[in-house]
Amino acid sequence: MLRSLSRSSPLRSIQQLAAHPRSRTLSLSAISTRSGPRRVDQKANLVSTSRHFHATPRSEGFPVLAVLGALKASTAIQAAQTIGRIALTFVPVILLKNHKSRRFLKAAARMEGRPGLEERKEILLKNMRVRTIIFRFLVLTPIAIFWAAILASLERTPLTGRWRLILLSPEEEDEISAQLAGSGWYQAVGDILAQESPPALLPPDDWRYEWVWSTLRRLEQAVPALSDEHSLDPSWLERGSDEQPFPPPAEFPLRPRPRGAEYFRMLCDQVTAGNPQPVSHALPGPPYSLIVVDKPDSSNAFSYGFGPDGAGGIVVYSGFIDEILAKYSGKPAAQDSSARSNSWMTFLRNPFSSLFSTPPSPYTMPTEEQTTELAVLLSHELSHLILSHHLETLSSSNIIIPGVSSMLADVARTLLFPFTMLFGPFVNDAVAKLGKVGSGDLAKIGEYCNSVKQEIEADIVSIRLLAHAGYDPQAAVSFWETRVETPRTAECSPKTAERIAKEEESTSHQYARLAMLMAGSAHPQNQVRVGKLREELERWNMERQKKRGIV
Repeated sequence: MLRSLSRSSPLRSIQQLAAHPRSRTLSLSAISTRSGPRRVDQKANLVSTSRHFHATPRSEGFPVLAVLGALKASTAIQAAQTIGRIALTFVPVILLKNHKSRRFLKAAARMEGRPGLEERKEILLKNMRVRTIIFRFLVLTPIAIFWAAILASLERTPLTGRWRLILLSPEEEDEISAQLAGSGWYQAVGDILAQESPPALLPPDDWRYEWVWSTLRRLEQAVPALSDEHSLDPSWLERGSDEQPFPPPAEFPLRPRPRGAEYFRMLCDQVTAGNPQPVSHALPGPPYSLIVVDKPDSSNAFSYGFGPDGAGGIVVYSGFIDEILAKYSGKPAAQDSSARSNSWMTFLRNPFSSLFSTPPSPYTMPTEEQTTELAVLLSHELSHLILSHHLETLSSSNIIIPGVSSMLADVARTLLFPFTMLFGPFVNDAVAKLGKVGSGDLAKIGEYCNSVKQEIEADIVSIRLLAHAGYDPQAAVSFWETRVETPRTAECSPKTAERIAKEEESTSHQYARLAMLMAGSAHPQNQVRVGKLREELERWNMERQKKRGIV
């Protein structure tokens, strides 16, 4: 259940807009003729011809998209859960009545010949058939709604083709994006950072901020290329094994998630005209928001958010910048005075710059190797944003896993009720608490599994993004090989579980509560991600050789 979202009303059925044409009678008296015999012939001809003109009803298919659109929402799981509880309330009564009727029929077999027995047996058999139909309806209805919602929410992840579940309607996604648009993202991230200690942010006129900002903008310019790689110059076929690798076109190109208004228009087009027009293929998102936290003891970064107008962004800690600057020898240079100008554009980039500002550090000209390492980390976090991983995490941790565990707990409590009712309410309460504990453990396992898949997926997409932006994708392999996984270098250092527990006690921080649900903390080991990166680069090479053989 999305507590931070205002529930949108379910999709209403769309009435047919075009009325069926009505047949019109052909008036023969309005036809003027000159001669009598010719008039009779014309009348006979017109009568025989008029039989071919009749009104036919329009042939339209069932509005499948409208039904699937109504089921692709967080309310679908809640509806299945509510109907399931109603069913579990009446199912025991039906089973007890049928059991009692069977016992009577067995006893009636030994009492043949009694008056009125056959009529009573027929009534009991009829009632049993009716109750059996009701029983099947009560059991199958929530199951059908649940699996229909799951099937309606299945989708392919762009660029990788992985099947995933996002049980959020376009309207709910728009609400999330609207909450984070503009200054909402900075407020939400500020609440995340303030959980540990008051943050100190680098001002936008700091050269380190400018360096991260310019590198991020260069990567963002390569994002549109991911939506139409087939139309790009096929020079990747001519690259040798010693050249910088370039990815082949992805089987599943990057496509924007449909907005609520576009999705509703598509449904209207299908119901009325039967030919829905495709939604627009503009990629909302870039430019993304950026915050650089002045924290030398943290060498990490994380991404957060979804949607256009700055509703998604990246947070980088200065410890990572210091780490890569110390790895290579930089070129000292005089600081540009123009970079220190305090303009209103600077404030728009980071509204918190005036609240948390630190003295500028000595300016150092970053080398190409240092910029490449910065681009590797930024491309990884940027991949999370363009793949909408935060929506997937929100859907899984807050809708799917709690809904499934709650339904399983209801079934278990119903089956155990004949035994637990003998021991009073204390045992029932203990069973309910065990169900909550099991639900929490299941949520943690699901969150970890989703995080592992998403991190590997972001690594694979990041090297594709690096190649389109002009960086060497092989630098990602060496970067993750030399990076040791420690609490200081972990990408998401805040403890998600503790933050969620704290925020559940308060209802005043809407942005922070939404932030806790969309953040993740578990990541795969670097050894696993390096192996996956090598496999992806090898796949690029094999695909190039295969295409060369075909051509």
